[in-house]
Amino acid sequence: MHDYKAAANALENKTILITGAGDGIGRVAALTYAKHGATVILLGKTTQKLECVYDEIVNLGYPKPAIVPLDMRGATKQNYRDLAATIEQQFGKLDGLLNNASILGSLGPLEHFCVSTFENIMKVNVTAQAMITKYMFPLLRKSPSASVVFTSSGVGRQGREFWGPYAISKFATEGMMQTWAAEVGKTNIRINCINPGATRTSMRASAFPGEDKNTLKTAEELMPTYLYLMSESSNDVNGQSIDAQPK
Repeated sequence: MHDYKAAANALENKTILITGAGDGIGRVAALTYAKHGATVILLGKTTQKLECVYDEIVNLGYPKPAIVPLDMRGATKQNYRDLAATIEQQFGKLDGLLNNASILGSLGPLEHFCVSTFENIMKVNVTAQAMITKYMFPLLRKSPSASVVFTSSGVGRQGREFWGPYAISKFATEGMMQTWAAEVGKTNIRINCINPGATRTSMRASAFPGEDKNTLKTAEELMPTYLYLMSESSNDVNGQSIDAQPK
């Protein structure tokens, strides 16, 4: 899957919702999915960033996307209900959900974590992911082949010092994916995780300010795995936690 070559129309007639679509991996995934025929719904907290991605997609001649400005730190269940109703009205179904949005917080000893930062990380990285997936489920059931992809991390599989609340949130993400995948079983919905690994993004730069970014993979280089899990080539893949950069 890491060398997956998707057909030009691999995602044609699919509607895919991407959280954190304004920059980083979310932006590149949106462009990549649109390039392969999908209508993408761009969700993020910064309208200006979403509009830039929207313009890129339109200017490249890909299917016209939709924009949903939403800050997951303050999102309520009514926000997600309204989003589901709008998607159903405009598109009728949802074929893919990339739960990409995450926040890092600050690194440091777990003993000294800030309670408000901890709560914000859990709200965005765990609660919001659970809520949006829950309210999208009726739309995913209407697709002949639906894929949900959560975003994990290496520190969500093996605890590492100083990663604190972020690592805990990613352990929760792994467990949430496994639980949901077990419940959907062999249905039209499949649910998996991607661990992107060390990637040239602003989040990585904030965690490792002294790192040479030129030694890191770009988001574009990870897209074969993201494409594979959203395409029907992965119809039989469920409950897996996949490294986009295998060791």
